[in-house]
Amino acid sequence: MILGKDEQTWQFKAVTNLWTGSVDGKHDRLVTTGLLGSIRWWFEVLVRGLGGYACDPTDTKCEGRNHCIVCEFFGCTGWARKFRFEVLGEDGKIKTDQIKQNQIFSLRFTLLRPIREEWTLLDATLRLIAEYGAIGGKTVFKPVFKPTDEPGRERKLHHKDYGLVRMTGPQQFDGLSRGVLETYLYKWRKINHGDFAWASLQHFWCVNGRYLGRQGNDKSTFNQVLGRQEAKSQGQRLVNSKDEISRWLAGSQQESKKVFSFKNPARTFGFVRPGLFDFDAMKKRLQGVWGKDGWEFLAGEKIIDQLFVKEEDRS
Repeated sequence: MILGKDEQTWQFKAVTNLWTGSVDGKHDRLVTTGLLGSIRWWFEVLVRGLGGYACDPTDTKCEGRNHCIVCEFFGCTGWARKFRFEVLGEDGKIKTDQIKQNQIFSLRFTLLRPIREEWTLLDATLRLIAEYGAIGGKTVFKPVFKPTDEPGRERKLHHKDYGLVRMTGPQQFDGLSRGVLETYLYKWRKINHGDFAWASLQHFWCVNGRYLGRQGNDKSTFNQVLGRQEAKSQGQRLVNSKDEISRWLAGSQQESKKVFSFKNPARTFGFVRPGLFDFDAMKKRLQGVWGKDGWEFLAGEKIIDQLFVKEEDRS
């Protein structure tokens, strides 16, 4: 990667279909704002994880030149983003239809104003999505999507996997160290992240190779981990309505759940909440359905370290 370069392109293969959403709620076409919004969300998670500040995206006070680092890069009221964003098909032409499983596509960012450290942050964000997360609109952050092992129900829309991708081109990590980026982000630093303190890479965890889902009318490992009733007829009710941890993990119709799972390929990830419960508590919930052996719980600092290791040194 060359600092100051006018354009950067990252190439991916869609492991599942991607859902970016549209005005009418359909998913048969590509809405680039939905894709970019998802990238921005993960960029915020990374920035908070590195000690920087990202504003509350639902009630931002960022305006003009008084804005956080995320708004500096992606834009906000009175401040244009620093780049032009385009999605390209395998033929190199602008893509407008849905990104489907096994398709090759590229994300192209063309510089409009000077960009330096943000290139490295963006590269780390895209690798975070590909290796530990997922991308898209309804893909992840709506509670309706979850895996199932019930015969004949795998093809139902709300049981399908969306948003898993694999980076096919080389990483564009340019050698800027984590320390350099943390210094850069320090001028945007604020101690209090408010209600979004949990949405930080410091509080993020991932298990590749395992999934949570529904096994039958009265059995759901997904609900078990969230603290919900397992029976399908009571699946939105908590086992203990006074359990604050389960209330937070399970979310609500207006609030996202904090555990996300995919079946093929298997991946489960989520967040813990500082001051409420930690990684050990989350791991114990997962051990309750998977046992203690045969899977690796990656979290916080370990994931951050992996994102800033040069490609030839990565395990």
